[in-house]
Amino acid sequence: MNLITSSPQNDEPEQEQLGFHPGAGRRKIAGSVALVFLIFLAAAAGVLAGLMLVYSVDLPQIDQLEHYQPIATTQLYDIHGRIIGSFALERRTPVGYDDFSPLLRQAIISTEDRDFESHWGVNLFRVAGAAWHDIFSRGRVEGASTLTMQLARNLFLTNQRTLSRKLQEIFLSLQIEHRFTKQQIFTLYGNQIYLGSGIYGFEAGAEYYFSKHANDLTLPEAAMLAGLPKGPVEFSPLLNPERALRRRNLVIDAMLEDGKITLAQADAARSAPLGLHIEPPPNSVAPWFVEEVRQDLDRRFGSDEVHAGGLRVYTTMDLDFQQAANQAVLDGLAAYERSRGWRGHLLNVIAGGYSVEDFKHPDWTQPPTPGSYIHAVVTGVLPWQVTARIGDRTLILTPADWAWTGFPTADKFLRVGDILYVKITGAENGSGSLLEGTLEEDTGAEGALLAMDNSSGDVLALVGGRDFNLSQFDRATQAERQTGSSFKPYVYTAAVEDGLTPQDTIVDRPVSFGSYVPRNYDGRFLGRISLLKAFADSRNIPALELAQRVGIETVIRTARRFGITTDIPPYLPIALGSADVTLEQQVTAYSAFPNDGLRVAPHLIRRVVAADGTPLFENTPDVTEAISQKTARTMMIFLRSVADGGTAASLAALHYPLGGKTGTTNDFTDAWFVGFSPSVTCGVWVGYDSRESLGDRETGARAALPIWTDFMKTVIAASPDETFPGMPAVPGSTKQAAALTQFR
Repeated sequence: MNLITSSPQNDEPEQEQLGFHPGAGRRKIAGSVALVFLIFLAAAAGVLAGLMLVYSVDLPQIDQLEHYQPIATTQLYDIHGRIIGSFALERRTPVGYDDFSPLLRQAIISTEDRDFESHWGVNLFRVAGAAWHDIFSRGRVEGASTLTMQLARNLFLTNQRTLSRKLQEIFLSLQIEHRFTKQQIFTLYGNQIYLGSGIYGFEAGAEYYFSKHANDLTLPEAAMLAGLPKGPVEFSPLLNPERALRRRNLVIDAMLEDGKITLAQADAARSAPLGLHIEPPPNSVAPWFVEEVRQDLDRRFGSDEVHAGGLRVYTTMDLDFQQAANQAVLDGLAAYERSRGWRGHLLNVIAGGYSVEDFKHPDWTQPPTPGSYIHAVVTGVLPWQVTARIGDRTLILTPADWAWTGFPTADKFLRVGDILYVKITGAENGSGSLLEGTLEEDTGAEGALLAMDNSSGDVLALVGGRDFNLSQFDRATQAERQTGSSFKPYVYTAAVEDGLTPQDTIVDRPVSFGSYVPRNYDGRFLGRISLLKAFADSRNIPALELAQRVGIETVIRTARRFGITTDIPPYLPIALGSADVTLEQQVTAYSAFPNDGLRVAPHLIRRVVAADGTPLFENTPDVTEAISQKTARTMMIFLRSVADGGTAASLAALHYPLGGKTGTTNDFTDAWFVGFSPSVTCGVWVGYDSRESLGDRETGARAALPIWTDFMKTVIAASPDETFPGMPAVPGSTKQAAALTQFR
């Protein structure tokens, strides 16, 4: 048997005979791979769709962004359009794209998102790079957000670092890029981003850090602002100036790398200092005025609209007058304190358990400038020199600066840790860190001033006290104090309406009204004198006699017509000013005299405009007739005689038509002067909140009139040619007599 047999003759390979085809196998494998890939894609698409569904369900509607209005700062303007204050939850000044300087725009883009103009909301390369960095840096996070992503996060999301938040940020960014142009996106970002110190947006940042608009920034300034979004606190030029400088220079390097600036520009910008010019704290020029405005606005529009609506409020203030009023009150109170001599009783921080190094005074929120009054803490005492600290600046005092105290050397009355009250006079050799000043004293004496336009009722200036940081109580509108002789014009008005004239006479003699035995200020009696002299010299007995003649109830009714609303009991001493009245009511009442008898209610707001320009409110003057024109012009003769040769005779040196009345209360607890020019009425009050005496012979003419005079010099300079209606231009005995004839 042959065990070896031959195979059949066939050209096909054995595998094919058995049904195995290599090409079919490859196709089968490829098909399987394709199927798996399709399944993977479907799964991925499903996962992505699911993620989009899950993370986009709670996304805000992007349509909201088309009508988005950022929280904006409400700005207050004076009568000349100058900003005097603001209200804000977030300090922001929204502006348009062209209001960001090209330098600033490029600095931001080079630093935060150099592909901003070309990407579609998400920079995949930056995302991938950041992811790689995050994986291999063991938790150190590297940002990959575009400007659009930052905008989406700031507007709609939180800063929580989670995958879900990041996905929502991406989805929103894609929608924003689809709906808005690059310019619109940049404008939204530039108005929304936080820059530290409560500042939002680059316009507000430029105003705060450099006191200029974003369109006027230099290269170093633009670079500093552009570096803040990465770390508003870490790179704050106020908190960390060295880090801020390094960060600014990194921004400059980025701009150079992008070819947006030249090497020479970069070198010059890197060598420049930070150059900060910090905006003064908001509402620091006229804090009591601004607070009165805020309360009025809150009543009209609600607090939310006032602090977040970006209103434009046009007030009645004249900033020049307000600054003059501030200085007049502070200088006048300092002069009063000096006239009483050094009293000491200084608070000492060491005795209070504090360290000199850590102590901070409330009024250090405002920078010390020449002419300002501020507190300082003593850091060193030598016989001929005192060093003190005001924030981070040093004050030097020499013997000439405390000579008025009577102490030849400082170690006789000062010690380390004492809290001093000083007036800044300048900086030593122009230095910004060493200050010069004079020693003053703050014993707690307060002053208030209010000035208004006679014809319109516009409140032009308002000072409610010595230091708003220490006491927000408004002594011009809230304090009710005895008026002293400044109440007498209401008595004389009632007498004029009863038929008396300035040349009529009255006997100034000892008199009693039951158990009430009044006296004159000087203790003397002049016998028969004219009513004009009795008023000019502020004689008490004639005023009481007139009140007795017309009836005290008639006097009170007359005061009511002038707008005096405080409680006035019907007792004869009311004629000498024992009633409590606010300074605001006194000023408003007196303004009727030069206004031919018309009383115009005071107001602080002229008009209010919404952020979009829609008018919201416009004031209409509230005018009433307090007295007739004839009575008003007769009273003007009385009131001008006070400035001509009476208790305010010092005003004659101004050679200007003025009138008014002094007021002093028992024990010299209150000092007043209320007076007017043809256009402006101003009142000044000086006293202690505790109602203690100002000191012997501290009358209205001595304590209040100098403040009034200093302020009114600014008013006179603004209107050099004025006359009272129907009256001679300059007071004088001959012209006064001619005027008297007119009213016989």
